[in-house]
Amino acid sequence: MPRTRGPLRLSSIAVTLGALLAVTACGQGGGSGDGGDGGKTIRIAYQAFPSGDLIVKEKGWLEKALPGYDVKWTKFDSGASINTAFVAGSVDLAAIGSSPVARGLSAPLNIPYEVTWVLDVAGDNEALVARDGSAISSVKDLAGKKVATPFSSTSHYSLLAALDRAGVDASKVQLLDLEPQDILAAWTRGDIDAAYVWLPTLDELKKTGKAVVSSRELAAAGKPTLDLGVASTRFLKAHPDVLPAWRKAQARALDLIHDDPAAASAAVGKQLGISPADAGSQLKQGIFLKPAEQADAKWLGAPGKAGGLADNLHSAARFLVDQKQIDAAPDIEALREAVHTEGLSDAVSP
Repeated sequence: MPRTRGPLRLSSIAVTLGALLAVTACGQGGGSGDGGDGGKTIRIAYQAFPSGDLIVKEKGWLEKALPGYDVKWTKFDSGASINTAFVAGSVDLAAIGSSPVARGLSAPLNIPYEVTWVLDVAGDNEALVARDGSAISSVKDLAGKKVATPFSSTSHYSLLAALDRAGVDASKVQLLDLEPQDILAAWTRGDIDAAYVWLPTLDELKKTGKAVVSSRELAAAGKPTLDLGVASTRFLKAHPDVLPAWRKAQARALDLIHDDPAAASAAVGKQLGISPADAGSQLKQGIFLKPAEQADAKWLGAPGKAGGLADNLHSAARFLVDQKQIDAAPDIEALREAVHTEGLSDAVSP
């Protein structure tokens, strides 16, 4: 499937933005969480993948820490739709992949949000799966095949990186832009040969398919992807008490994943509608930092000295430019400023 640039891509954004604004006008996606009128609402975009974010939601830790706020959780299927929600001003905090963040911080979106947390580093929880009988045993075999992935996601980024690494021209692959639930439906119908996607959809595809390459392998080859917490800059300024509480809740969730995996699996399982055993298996496929590592120079870093995460986002943005997904990458200083390190050490201290 040919990729589009310029006016067509912007028009697609405009259509989705219009739909979001219509929802907001109906009172379902709006609220005063952006600080526009001093309201006390926190609008959180979450995704249904195994993470500490789902534990925070299941346990109600943020609601308990901030009883004066109305916390609204809304499920999104991909980072692209979350970016559109930020453009519409209908989201304050979100769980989103590093590739969509790199895109969101670049033109033409230029979304005024900041990275506040590393939810996980993609490992075997994102992968390219080929259907049994598709005659695909390596990335090189994707030429001429129908391959689905959610565009503008970490999986899309990793798929392009895998193709580039294997020397396969992406224009020779029939790339289909499908959300995870649509990928599963297309897979069930036999409409696609392969897909690059994340858990829990990934596990469903593996029942009748085989993993060809994972994001863990691509990370080792220099193309790591992550799931990040981001927050609207305007919201951070209007509600300075929210981020410290949110970070402490996320740190508590990471501790639970490391120290009490059974409890973590039970909470994630409830959110995903799967058994604790299946949730535990999925959690093991991701890479979760210890809370103190968030402030490490390799990740978010310290006040006045953003860590390696900014370089990761810069590398991702430049790769997206090379792949003609965006027109230009932000300079590294702009990305360092977009990594919010203020107060981080207090949130991750034991």
